[in-house]
Amino acid sequence: MKNKNDRRSQRTRQLLSDALVGLILEKGYSAITVSDIIDRANIGRSTFYAHYRDKEDLLAGELDRVVDVLSNHISHDVSERDSLFPSLGLFRHVGEQHELYKALIWGPGADLLFKHEQKSLSEKIEQGLRERKKEFNISPPILANYIAGSFLTLLKWWLDNKMIYSPKQMDEIFKKLTQPGIEAAMIK
Repeated sequence: MKNKNDRRSQRTRQLLSDALVGLILEKGYSAITVSDIIDRANIGRSTFYAHYRDKEDLLAGELDRVVDVLSNHISHDVSERDSLFPSLGLFRHVGEQHELYKALIWGPGADLLFKHEQKSLSEKIEQGLRERKKEFNISPPILANYIAGSFLTLLKWWLDNKMIYSPKQMDEIFKKLTQPGIEAAMIK
């Protein structure tokens, strides 16, 4: 794999990302091939495989990038500072890109999406739990997995129900539902 910080690598990754998003919106994730992606991005097959193993790896990388970007911006949002992960930022992002996420969750790629995001969010939340330097009577990996699963289930419900609540309202609902469980898991 190429150095992710190299400018050419960043440009290539952006071209591939843009191609993937455009194709998902047009055809749905399951109908896309690596050939479609490289044709749209106008790059060679070997260049694609120098960066990614397959289209699933490209999608997973993009999902991770979104969570990382939002996590890096938590400190700028007062409401997110005490959060274990950028739940409000994720609700806002999904709200802005709802057509893309609807195409992902209602297609055959939904299992990959949920499995990857469950793992990725669980890792970020577990890190946040450990940084709080609190002791828990439930293992942090279990607690993190519970919180991530709750978030993803609520997010899917929100998309399935035509986003009838604002991102801020959904974040408040999410926190009301999960905060008691987090507090119950803390050793006082």
